[in-house]
This record gives sequence, structure tokens and C-alpha cells, in this order.
Amino acid sequence: MKSATAAVLVFLGGFIIMVLEIVGARFLAKDFGSSFHVWVSQIGVVLIALAAGYYLGGALADRWQRPGLLVLLLAPAGVLLLVIPETAGWLLEAIISRHPPDQPVPPLWQKLDPVFGSALVFLMPCVVLAMLSPYMIRLATRDLAQLGRSSGMIIAISTLGSIAGVFVSGFILIDHLRLSAIFRLMGALTIGLGCLCLFLDRSRPCAAPATSSPRGA
Repeated sequence: MKSATAAVLVFLGGFIIMVLEIVGARFLAKDFGSSFHVWVSQIGVVLIALAAGYYLGGALADRWQRPGLLVLLLAPAGVLLLVIPETAGWLLEAIISRHPPDQPVPPLWQKLDPVFGSALVFLMPCVVLAMLSPYMIRLATRDLAQLGRSSGMIIAISTLGSIAGVFVSGFILIDHLRLSAIFRLMGALTIGLGCLCLFLDRSRPCAAPATSSPRGA
């Protein structure tokens, strides 16, 4: 049950991140256009979030090996996703309106404005979701002899979730739901991941530090 819960956590974490990447580019296009720069910005910001989340998740797991603590991060991240339809518009408008309306936007800002817009809306939730994989790797590692297998399995499950996110968002969600509904759905799922972390915390003892196998064993 605990292994299944951890697998669901990392799968859905990867799924939500990729849905946000695909749907987020569509969302930014209404303010910045559907240019190549928007896609580059969205992909780049998500990659930055992954790098930061992997590092912070690993550092947090080394210090506090209690998955229940993640609800303190996942719940606010989920709330931010829930309110994107109501709050993101004025954030993006603030970026756009700082340029004089009677003058063309300089080429440099045509490239950087989507980066700032993507970071303001999507960076923080994606950082938090990316923390799940290294955290689950740390919790699953009781013996350094099994580190490679457990980390490979968790990363693979997270990647499968991302693959599912690409196709589900591109082939199903965008065709049948409004963008606002998709963001609210992802927000609810993120809050649900926090509840799963609480369940995982209560169903397992605090993990002991990972140790290597005795020599000669």
C-alpha cells in the first residue's frame, strides 16, 4: 500500500507538471501571442522549476523524512493553481502594460516578457511538484545497495506520468475543457497529493537514515 501510494504521488506529480507546461503555453498565448518565444519560455521555466524542485526536495528529505510535511507546500501550490483564472490576468497585464501602447515592443522584451509571465504563474507550483520525486526516493532508500533500483523506479514512474500528461492534455483536456477548468482540476489534484502525503506519513514509521550493507554480506 505504501509503495503504491508513493507511485501514485510521483506519477501524478509528473502528470500535473506536464499538463501545466502544455496548457500553460496555450494560456500565455492569449497575451503574448502563439510565437516560438512563448513555447521556449514555458519549456525553459518548467525546466528551471524541475532543477530547483529536485534540489530542494532532496535537501528537504535529508532533513525531515516525513512526507506529511509536503502538504504544507502542496496545499498552497494547489490553491495558486485554483486561482490562476482569477489572478493571472492582471499579473500578465502588468507585464504588458509597462510598454508604451503607441510604440512597438523591443525585440528583447518580446522574448523575455513571456519568460517573466510564465515564471510568475507557473514556477512556484512546478517547483513544489518536482520536489515529490527526490523526496520519495529518499524515503524509499533504506539500504544504499538498493539506491539505484529505487531511484530508477521512481524516476521512471514520474516520467510515465509526464508522458501521460502530454497526451491527455493535448488530446483530451484542451479539446473538452476550458483552460480555467483545467487549472482548477490540476489545483484540486495538487491539494489531493498533499492529502496522500499525510496518508503516507501516518501509515509508515519515520524512516531511518540510509546505511550501506555490511561488508562481506
